Amino acid sequence: MAPFFVAASELLYKISKQRLIFCPKASCIIRRISTSCSRHGSQQQPKGKSAPQQLVGVVGLEVHAQINSNTKLFSGSAVHFSAPPNSQVSLFDASIPGTLPVLNRRCVEAAVMTGLALNCNINKKSLFDRKHYFYADLPTGYQITQQRCPIAVDGTLSYSFLGGKKRNQVIRKNVHIKQIQLEQDSGKSLHDDLHSQTLIDLNRAGVGLMELVMEPDMSCGVEAAAAVKELQLILKALGTCQANMSEGQLRVDANVSVHKPGEPLGVRTEVKNINSVRYLAKAIDYEVKRQIEVLQRGETVQNETRAYDSKSGETVPMRDKEGLQDYRFMPEPNLPPLIVYEDNGSLPTGTDASQVVVVQEIRKGLPELPSVKRDRLVQTYGILPEQGFTLMNEEGLAEYFEALLQATTKEPANVIGWVTNDLWGHLKQEDMSVSQSPISPAALAELLQLQETGRISSTVAKQVFQEMWRSSGKTASQIIHEQDLELVSDTVQLQHICQMVVDTHPEEVKAIRSGNKKVVNKLMGLVKKETKDRADPVLVRKILQEMTS
Repeated sequence: MAPFFVAASELLYKISKQRLIFCPKASCIIRRISTSCSRHGSQQQPKGKSAPQQLVGVVGLEVHAQINSNTKLFSGSAVHFSAPPNSQVSLFDASIPGTLPVLNRRCVEAAVMTGLALNCNINKKSLFDRKHYFYADLPTGYQITQQRCPIAVDGTLSYSFLGGKKRNQVIRKNVHIKQIQLEQDSGKSLHDDLHSQTLIDLNRAGVGLMELVMEPDMSCGVEAAAAVKELQLILKALGTCQANMSEGQLRVDANVSVHKPGEPLGVRTEVKNINSVRYLAKAIDYEVKRQIEVLQRGETVQNETRAYDSKSGETVPMRDKEGLQDYRFMPEPNLPPLIVYEDNGSLPTGTDASQVVVVQEIRKGLPELPSVKRDRLVQTYGILPEQGFTLMNEEGLAEYFEALLQATTKEPANVIGWVTNDLWGHLKQEDMSVSQSPISPAALAELLQLQETGRISSTVAKQVFQEMWRSSGKTASQIIHEQDLELVSDTVQLQHICQMVVDTHPEEVKAIRSGNKKVVNKLMGLVKKETKDRADPVLVRKILQEMTS
């Protein structure tokens, strides 16, 4: 590093320290920045020849969550997905000389709320740094981030997934959150191979991000995918991030290595910018398998950045990490320390509470978190844990279930299957969200009520559901009337049909009269077939028992 840069960096750091004098009660531990590989990747490489079958994966994640805010982190530019290129760019976003950053309070509140939901310690004072790297879509040549003293540290994310032989066992695990830091997003490079050119769109430049760093506490793709899925649910419940991975609102980098349990961690690779939970699981599992095979061949795993190719299902090399330049972190000279307050009592005299961030006020506004709601659904409605897991893991499904229960008199145990099997099965098949369902909770409640009161059989109810799905807008009553699906309860008509069945099956009648009462079920099935499943089963059984007694 050049001597003049070292001197400038030290001077700016001293200026930052001077600023701390004005907030003597606030404290923050500043981490030392090292350009060497992290703990996850700096350990001794296991020898290839001694690599046994017991090698297991070690996975840590870095998640970039776009903050749900109307404007960017340090400018007043609007944030809109799919806006025309370079239409949401301020002078600051374009790095015009003389422009200065102005911190967006909404982004700070979102980071604090997310930290509280993930059981983090909120640093009452955090610092901004410059991280230098040079890309065409980064006009300043550096990113403003919080590498050394982030806004939140030492949290825990509890997540669960279905395991066991039948995938009906809910497995609960935790992953440690190392830190949550505020930072800017970069712009977007659009590569035009046809004309051999790259176009730059700065709409995304300066958009507020929360980077969540998860420790390497996971071992496979299933665990990592479950952790990210739970994080998605939490962020959506909080409203701090829309977490739509297809729109780049949640992007995941996976740090993957393998080692023998009890031995030092192996050399890691980083799989960058994975934009799907499903692809995340596949990328990690492939990378673990690849690294194990490399070591078993007697070779060494390279410390490199890789990308996941969804078409081939493989990870491919992007660049070697060994030769990367120093990011040259330094304190951001244009931003003072970020101060948040624990409660209104800790505010300096004369401070307007509406102009600062108060942790206690944000804590009061925390909504019911997904894990709490999942347990409440199980305890309140007596459903199975795996059913509660399904309800909460699909956005809007739990709300649909509770709205359905309010509109029907059926027991929760008799309703849950309609939601997690029939409704959700159709939604998955057609790649639709719950909000796009053509059958509303009220419409499904009407169908279940008709079945509950005996107007239709359970088989006909399934048939009507299918028709409701295909004929959006038609009610269950309309379909039943148009197709004449109502239960046949006319005693004379059913007696005639039952008599015909009894007369044509003398062997079955003889068996029943000899004491084998189970054969009555066969006769009931024949009556059911004759009436196209429209016969009242209670009445049919009574008539058949009288005729065969």
